[in-house]
Amino acid sequence: MTVDDTGSGMGRNPAPDGTDPGEDPLALRLEQLILGAERRYTPFQAARSAGVSMELASRFWRAMGFADIGQAKALTEADVLALRRLAGLVEAGLLSEAMAVQVARSTGQTTARLAEWQIDSFLEGLTEPPEPGMTRTEVTYPLVELLLPELEEFLVYVWRRQLAAATGRVVQAADDEEMVDRRLAVGFADLVGFTRLTRRLEEEELGELVEAFETTAADLVAARGGRLIKTLGDEVLYAADDAGVAAEIAIRLIETMANDETMPELRVGIAFGTVTTRMGDVFGTTVNLASRLTSIAPRDAVLVDSAFAEELIRTGEAPASEAEAAEAAAAAEKEGEQPPTYRFALQPMWQRPVRGLGVVEPWLLSRRDGTA
Repeated sequence: MTVDDTGSGMGRNPAPDGTDPGEDPLALRLEQLILGAERRYTPFQAARSAGVSMELASRFWRAMGFADIGQAKALTEADVLALRRLAGLVEAGLLSEAMAVQVARSTGQTTARLAEWQIDSFLEGLTEPPEPGMTRTEVTYPLVELLLPELEEFLVYVWRRQLAAATGRVVQAADDEEMVDRRLAVGFADLVGFTRLTRRLEEEELGELVEAFETTAADLVAARGGRLIKTLGDEVLYAADDAGVAAEIAIRLIETMANDETMPELRVGIAFGTVTTRMGDVFGTTVNLASRLTSIAPRDAVLVDSAFAEELIRTGEAPASEAEAAEAAAAAEKEGEQPPTYRFALQPMWQRPVRGLGVVEPWLLSRRDGTA
């Protein structure tokens, strides 16, 4: 949003009316349709109208993920209102300036990815001319005009739902410190041999495989009560408040991928412990340990750390050993009682040094017979 004369992108010298002479007319019409307002302000005029400094306005603009605009009249009344609202939250003491910038950044990053996905996934296909002789230009504008209000309402609905779920998790935290640094189960699921696949498959085939993997993983994580943190092509990162939920997700992922002949083998690593959450992402030693466990896990198997194993044992989801499970079953049978049931089995593996984390004692996690 800063004024510059770089001559690149939106920074080109404007025409006498303040607009960029290199802009495509259809792009301008679509922008006006989507934003619901005409370009009226240069960055300086927008900042002055919003009552904020150019420095702060530029910080907000860049945080949202937009390039410097230069001197062109490229901003609308909506941009001024957004600046005014963010600055108002700071002035009212509801947000610090740094937090307001974080709000702009997190919102910008999330919606940028959403917008790119929407264009890549369906808008390009839908704007293929339905009849010979029609141009994409003739199709795009009315299509966007029809889709825009529906997509906007759905976006707000999903955001409110996600906000309600996230707020519920936070207020249930044991104390204020746990709201930021929480004890979670963190899992990585990684496709085996993905690098080799990138050399063997065509780009379109590779894209379809990644999309199928991400979609399957996202659906399984959500359905079982976990939270998908992010996808990295051949890897997904998820978290769960409950160790049993994280274990079920891991095993379901292995089972589902094993039943799909088009998918490579999968390996999963899970760790349990304190996690720092920032802007929807997770950080800390627990996350690093889960990643390392994934890298050493056998194919189509789940490796967990000792803290995760202890949590499953503590909650009665898994026995400390098969010998203990057999003893408990024999004792219950002798007393005429129902023997304890466990969903998962844990097998201790050899201790091994893990780079940056010292010696780790991994456990092999599996499903007990008859509990699927």
